[in-house]
Amino acid sequence: MTRTAISPRLAIRIFDSTDDNVGGVDLPPHPQAVRVDTPAHLAERGWRLWKVDETGSTNTDLAEAAAAGAPDRTVLRTDHQTAGRGRLDRRWDAPPGTNLLVSILHRQVPDPPVALTHRTGLALVRAVAATTGADSRLKWPNDLLLVGDDGEARKAAGMLAQACPDGSVIVGCGINIGWAPEGAARLGDTVTPGELLEALLGEFDRLGDDAEAAYRGNLDTIGRAVRVETPTGTIEGRATGVAPDGSLEVLDACAVTHRIGVGDVIHLRPT
Repeated sequence: MTRTAISPRLAIRIFDSTDDNVGGVDLPPHPQAVRVDTPAHLAERGWRLWKVDETGSTNTDLAEAAAAGAPDRTVLRTDHQTAGRGRLDRRWDAPPGTNLLVSILHRQVPDPPVALTHRTGLALVRAVAATTGADSRLKWPNDLLLVGDDGEARKAAGMLAQACPDGSVIVGCGINIGWAPEGAARLGDTVTPGELLEALLGEFDRLGDDAEAAYRGNLDTIGRAVRVETPTGTIEGRATGVAPDGSLEVLDACAVTHRIGVGDVIHLRPT
C-alpha cells in the first residue's frame, strides 16, 4: 500500500500582506540568496534562479518576496530546509545537500489554480524520465511515485502550493535524490538537484494546452481501489476521476460518487 495526505485545494495557505504589489522587483528572495547562472533557453522564458544554502522554508521565503514585488517565475532552491512542511502541516526534512528543495513563484495563474500543480507534477514525471530513465507515476493530488525493481511504487516527491493575497501562487517541491526516509524512494546519484531543476522547468514550458488531459493520463490513482480516511469517516471505493477543483471522485460499493476533500488516500492492492 502507498499512503499520502490529500487536499482538494492544493493545501493552499494565504499569506497576509498590505502591500499592493504587482511583481517586477528583481531582488533576492532571501537575504543570503545568490543568483544561479540560468541556461539561455530558460532565461529566455523568464525564469530567474536563486539559491540559498539553508533556510526555514523556500515557500515562506517566496511568499515574502512576492509581497515585496518579486517577478513572475522567480525560483528559489536550497540545500537544507529547517522548517519545511508538507500537506496538513506535516514536517518534511532531509539531510543538507541531498535532495531538490525548491519553490517557484507564478504570477500568471490559470483558472483553476490547481492546474499549476498538475502541470508541475506532469513536468516532473517527464524530467525524471529525461534525466534518469526512471519509471515514475503521479499519485493524487500531487505526489510522484517511483517504481522499484520489485514493482512497488513508492513516494519520491511531493508538492505544496500556496496562494498569495495578490493572486499569485507558489508551488514548492521536495524531490528525493540522494536520500529518502524509510519506506520512500529516491532517484539516486545519476542526477544532481540543479540538473533536475533545469529539466523540470524546461519540461514545464514544453507542455501544451492539453496538460490537464495528460496529467489525468499519468495519474496512477484513477481506476484504482482506494481507501480514504477523512475527518468524518472512511470511504472505500474506486477512484474514477478528478473534479475541476482538484477533488478526487470515488465511487463506492453503493454506486454513490464522493468528492473527497481532506484526508489520507491509500492505494489498495487488487484482490
